[in-house]
Amino acid sequence: MAAGTFALEIFQLYRLNFQTFLVFCLVFLLASLYLRRPGNLPPYPPGWWPVLGHLLALGRAPHRKLTEWRRQYGDVFTVRMGMTDVVVMNGYPAVKDAVVYRSELFASRPPSYIFDACTGFGKAIGGGRWGDEMKQKKRFASSALKTLGMKMGTGSVEESIREEAGCLCDKVMGYGGKSFDIERDLQVTIGNIICSMIFGNRFDHNDEGFKGLLGSVKTVMSNFSAAQLVTVFPFLRFVPGLNGSVSSATYHARKIQKFILDEIVRHQQNLDHENPRDFIDLGLTEVETQGKVHNFTVENVMYIAQDFFLAGIDTTTTALRWGLLYMAMNTDIQERVQEEIDAVVGGALPALSHRSQLPYTEACLMEAPRIRTAAPFGLPHATTQSVAVGGLHIPAGTSVLMNLYSIHMDPAYWPDPDRFDPNRFLDKEGRVISKPDAFMPFSGGRRGCPGDKLAKMELFLIFTALLQNITFKLPEGVASYSTEGEYQGTLRPPESHKLCAIPR
Repeated sequence: MAAGTFALEIFQLYRLNFQTFLVFCLVFLLASLYLRRPGNLPPYPPGWWPVLGHLLALGRAPHRKLTEWRRQYGDVFTVRMGMTDVVVMNGYPAVKDAVVYRSELFASRPPSYIFDACTGFGKAIGGGRWGDEMKQKKRFASSALKTLGMKMGTGSVEESIREEAGCLCDKVMGYGGKSFDIERDLQVTIGNIICSMIFGNRFDHNDEGFKGLLGSVKTVMSNFSAAQLVTVFPFLRFVPGLNGSVSSATYHARKIQKFILDEIVRHQQNLDHENPRDFIDLGLTEVETQGKVHNFTVENVMYIAQDFFLAGIDTTTTALRWGLLYMAMNTDIQERVQEEIDAVVGGALPALSHRSQLPYTEACLMEAPRIRTAAPFGLPHATTQSVAVGGLHIPAGTSVLMNLYSIHMDPAYWPDPDRFDPNRFLDKEGRVISKPDAFMPFSGGRRGCPGDKLAKMELFLIFTALLQNITFKLPEGVASYSTEGEYQGTLRPPESHKLCAIPR
């Protein structure tokens, strides 16, 4: 959660009229009198306030604060988000126990007004509550992605990714070495890859409808972060001055949904059940046959398609931005990656078949999300039944946050964790350690990212194509950028950072 925005929104209360302010004070006093902590939950860190809980203490970098508290209060503790208890799992043993070994027990999602309102209150996958219907939809989506090319070999989406990577290289080299922000170009590239799988076609970079879609996706994701105060205090969605993020998010979510619905209508006009072209065709066929998902509707197709955009564009874009920033700030590492690509790939366009021959490049693509995990908490979990953790009791339906950042910055597994070092992922023979301990950038278990294979394909093919053709440098006069990141739901590079792309 973007707890750093809470304090700013709270202090906007002066904008409210006097009557509304009195109501808020009354709620505060009543909660102070009647609020009781459930017995035997994991312990609280000190410093929580009635009604507000730990919101102010978490600050603008909740991933760092929670990781700091881990050193004081252990791997499992409880924070109060407003008046709701949230159990925080920190460190590899605790998180792996929850999401892998006991995945079913932590597989649901807690209520979140802003997220639920934008994603159909359980009609999609990302925010859906756990149960048979949710399992069926997740299996269907995973099967559809595999059918559409999220795999190696014949029928892979690889060619589409390579085509978009080539277009991206041309676009970036067109800046002539001047400093620029690559975020927008990456969003267009990733957006078109997803469009090719969902709609069966790509869009011109200047297509107004496509530009509007990408803009709405970015706005919704930004507002998920900015509107978390409303998630903690849902009644604030009715309060002018504090509900702007909610209104903006739901407005732009409807724009995304209309774009997808227009594509669904177009597909319905020439649907061939025997020869599905894309996810929409597969979804419409399932609506008619009900072969894998009971009570599957066109609304489900729309919301799941929206999930792909919301989950797939921002995180992959952010991961690539971090990777390129670390290349520009570590020129010796960048040169070694380029030498390896030149020796193995030559002048051909990089392909997935080159991956095993590019171990150092692959190690860089693992180190970047290790040191700066794009989604440091993933999505919140909720317990499906009562769970015992270390002799403590977590009731059914309790919100649980998996602190992936604490795993990736744990010096017990990653010495000097703030240093960018791809060699962490190479064995003594220089081969990639394919399944290292304490490495979970896509979380895992029942609610792990269903598009993780697609994201890995995109990261490899786009990163290698860019480094094959371009050297990234910091702008003249800039010695370095801060790498602490700015937490906005995802952990993003500094907004002001720009790079120079020098054609090789």
